[in-house]
Amino acid sequence: MSCGHVGCCDSSKNKHATKHHRASDHPVIRSFQPGEDWFWCYPDQLMFELD
Repeated sequence: MSCGHVGCCDSSKNKHATKHHRASDHPVIRSFQPGEDWFWCYPDQLMFELD
């Protein structure tokens, strides 16, 4: 995770994270919501958390 782009998730009206993925081809996003520590992999359509 080195890009540094912060955008809204797909539950938002503009779906900034997906737009950024399509424009940049970055395969993974991470939640920055307080108390959340999940990632989403677009190619695999898979949510995961690190232990």
